[in-house]
Amino acid sequence: MGKRKSVWRIWAKALGQKDGRDDREADIIAGIRTVILVSYMVTNFAIIANALRHWNDVNSNCSQGHTTQTEVSHVSGTASTEEVG
Repeated sequence: MGKRKSVWRIWAKALGQKDGRDDREADIIAGIRTVILVSYMVTNFAIIANALRHWNDVNSNCSQGHTTQTEVSHVSGTASTEEVG
């Protein structure tokens, strides 16, 4: 048995119980499980990277209910075109 085949056999067993009627079908199932695992890992990496990227953001956003100085001045009647912060 070659080294590559041995590594694949160990990886397939690590993914879970061997399913399928024969070795070919079991390999296909292990391949599908590998694709699912990789997609989970990519998704988790993207979520963590986004959280780290926006960890200390201090910018205010109007869609979250925050108002800028321009909006406050406009509402109070003193039209100002400069925006603070």
